[in-house]
Amino acid sequence: MPVVVDFEKYRSAKNLTVAQLADEIGITQANLFVLKSNRGRAIRFSTLEALCKVLECQPGDIIKYEPDVE
Repeated sequence: MPVVVDFEKYRSAKNLTVAQLADEIGITQANLFVLKSNRGRAIRFSTLEALCKVLECQPGDIIKYEPDVE
């Protein structure tokens, strides 16, 4: 999928575990893992907002467009 959610750099900088980040943004660890592994097909704006608030970043910092290489 060409749209990638990559928040690992920001999560690591905050010294948060995946479990801690999931708790902070109010989603399950399983759903956070789906986002982290880029298996998600969508992200709610409320989840994106919570990620940006906790990680102190902008949406464009964690959402990237990477076209498929053929």
